[in-house]
Amino acid sequence: MNLNRFTSAVVLTMLATTPAIADGHLDRTDWPQSFTVATASQGGTYFAYGSGWANLVAEELGLTGGGEVTGGPMQNMALVHTGDAQFGMTTMGPARESREGTNPIAPGLQMTNACAMFPMYQTPFSVTALSSSGITSISEIPAGARIGFGPAGSTSDTYFPRMMEELGVEFERRNGGWSDLGGQLQDGLLDVIAFAVGVPVPAVSQLEVQTDVNIIEFTEEEQAKILEAFPVSELSIAADTYTTLEADARSVSMWNFAIANCDLPDSLVNAVVDVVMSDNERMVSIHRAASSTLPENWDKNGDVLPWHPGAAAWFVENAGAEIPADQIYGN
Repeated sequence: MNLNRFTSAVVLTMLATTPAIADGHLDRTDWPQSFTVATASQGGTYFAYGSGWANLVAEELGLTGGGEVTGGPMQNMALVHTGDAQFGMTTMGPARESREGTNPIAPGLQMTNACAMFPMYQTPFSVTALSSSGITSISEIPAGARIGFGPAGSTSDTYFPRMMEELGVEFERRNGGWSDLGGQLQDGLLDVIAFAVGVPVPAVSQLEVQTDVNIIEFTEEEQAKILEAFPVSELSIAADTYTTLEADARSVSMWNFAIANCDLPDSLVNAVVDVVMSDNERMVSIHRAASSTLPENWDKNGDVLPWHPGAAAWFVENAGAEIPADQIYGN
């Protein structure tokens, strides 16, 4: 039996034994009474996006649930792994580090009980400064600049300082929630904010309303250097993302995935995925980044996270996903 046929056989068995949404009836055996989605700080895309789909799922499935403010992907991996949060959101870099046991929150702990649930969107890495600063490029960031990298342990805080060092920038590192950092930039307490969150970033959109900002892109040479050194992909931030942009901005990105505790009932995870992935228009109304929350992007997980069986069943049945059996949790 070849791999694809073996995978199909395994998934067909799962579909036969995994109750999902059918004729309005769900097997809710062993479902938790409530759920939490681990997001990130207020003012960032994770909080807006995560709270949005949490509320959507709660409404559609008749459950009690919502988003929770956290430190971002690294902490989310830990919370979902331990079961302190049923669901969460992570980028692929922190997900890989967490599984390998190099998550700074719990060094040495291999967080293998967080499973892939559905693709969300790409996280662009972008830089913002006040126009009054005169900073229009990475090379113009002065030595010793105070740079806000987001919450400690977030994707931005994990990777952007390394990227800045790779590009020869000398800086003073600052952490905090995105809304707070936006306020500090406006008040002159920061020189630059280095964002790694889905766009449009609420904090940047707010700044645009209140003052003049420069959204700084990478040069071709800077982009190439980062692509070679880090697990990121080439991306352009569309000009219509912000009123400040007059043309697409050169960037790099990491994919984000929603995650579930691997021990959650298959029927629950299958139903959650169905709610989120079956109505993209509604998801986009929650946040524009959800334009990439599409079934065909299931493969952006690669082999980083094991698939939750309930999620794998949905993507095989509805998106023609070819998920090898050994990439599904429990096999």
